[in-house]
Amino acid sequence: MPDSLTFTTLKDKQRAIRAGFPETMGLRVHRAISWIGRAETCGADDDARFIFLWIAFNAAYADEQEFQSIPQGERAAFLDFFGRLCALDRDQRIYKAVWHQFSGPVRLLLENRYVFNPFWQHHNGIDGFDDWEDRFRSSARAFAQAFQSGDSARVLSFVFDRLYVLRNQLVHGGATWNSGVNRAQVRDGAAILAFLMPIFIDLMMDSPTEDWGRPFYPVIS
Repeated sequence: MPDSLTFTTLKDKQRAIRAGFPETMGLRVHRAISWIGRAETCGADDDARFIFLWIAFNAAYADEQEFQSIPQGERAAFLDFFGRLCALDRDQRIYKAVWHQFSGPVRLLLENRYVFNPFWQHHNGIDGFDDWEDRFRSSARAFAQAFQSGDSARVLSFVFDRLYVLRNQLVHGGATWNSGVNRAQVRDGAAILAFLMPIFIDLMMDSPTEDWGRPFYPVIS
């Protein structure tokens, strides 16, 4: 995995090979790279960096199914996207990236109850979640099994389940910008997206003819 997989290297690669991209895939990559570039300018503002990188993720995976009358659901779409990426990831770049970061932001995020959805269900008084601590421990064991078996798609599903809770907290006004409370998950979430998103986009560019779906918001003259 290149250590220098940045906005500049992604953009240079895109410019060099974009003539061979199908129109819809080219639009996805162009948009996602633009938001990765914006995220790189955020400095220490982890809230903004996370949000811009999440927009890059949306640009990469979301298609017209997300906006139909009976959508399949965002996290189901995540799994489909991860499955396609990991099937194309012959060098296990995604797994190696997670492995490299496991002792840092990945492990810390997975150990953080504040990005575990059943924790919030319980604390908001929703029935059936009194056992959130048992679920939390069970989730940790299931992640460890997926990690040990090298199941990259399942590993990503666990990580993005946590990131999705964080995304909801920030985008739906459930957090204060630059708050002194619960900074760890924002910092770790931004770090995880920062090392995964460039790999996702690079893999997409390596397989431009794969069916990445049609963006719902194409460029219309």
